[in-house]
Amino acid sequence: MNRFRSLWIALLLTWSLGPLLWQLYTSFSSDQALLEPLTSLDHRWTLTHYRSILNGDPPFMKYLVNSLIVSVFSTLLTIFLAFPAAYAINRIGKNIARTLSAGLVLVALFPFVLLFLALLDFARTFNLGNHLLALCLPYAALSQPLAILILAAAIRDLPSELEDAARLEGFTLWQRVRWILLPLLGPAITSTGILVFLFCWNEYPIALTWISDSDLLTLPVAIARIAGSSVYSVPYGAYAAATVLAAIPLMILVIIFQKSIVNGLTSGAVKS
Repeated sequence: MNRFRSLWIALLLTWSLGPLLWQLYTSFSSDQALLEPLTSLDHRWTLTHYRSILNGDPPFMKYLVNSLIVSVFSTLLTIFLAFPAAYAINRIGKNIARTLSAGLVLVALFPFVLLFLALLDFARTFNLGNHLLALCLPYAALSQPLAILILAAAIRDLPSELEDAARLEGFTLWQRVRWILLPLLGPAITSTGILVFLFCWNEYPIALTWISDSDLLTLPVAIARIAGSSVYSVPYGAYAAATVLAAIPLMILVIIFQKSIVNGLTSGAVKS
């Protein structure tokens, strides 16, 4: 039984980590080994692909900083707007709250690609093209339904007696939010922020159409350009190196906040 369990765990790890390990191997392999994996004798490890993208024009780190700026500001804007909405949903009538929650679920499941043309017209009308922080507007809008649902579930899970007692003590609404709700909702806010950050970090169609200046590209668009930079061959090594570098910040983020992510996503799932 233990052997079967160990084998099953090994298969799951291989299935989960296999693509990442293959990308890592590809990023350190020579071009000859990638083109002729079975017959080539050149299987040495090399940093050529990393040097080529880090020393590009503009350098790859510029794209990473662009994505970081957009993702951080979009996440902050999303939380800033979603928290009051989540609080209000839990303070109105139950029937209205259920209706709003059902509507948010439908909006969250709606494929945002269908809004592509409308968002493009919006960018043209208000001249938002080639403005890096302008991406925060559609990103925050598209992230609102999921963020509100997660935060509303977390607020619903808190005992209402805590806020009632604070109200009797003379706490204002802001004081109740600042000293009671925010500390208790830390895991939920963190998990929501991580999910929004991941969406903004990986988003491609909007960034592709709103940004054309090569100095303002985000990581997904820059990586796609690397993959299509050559007409006669696919730069597998450079593409793999770019994806590995792009994944490192996300892995660090998830490792640091993994406990808060789990606690936040499971809050409200079980009621005593």
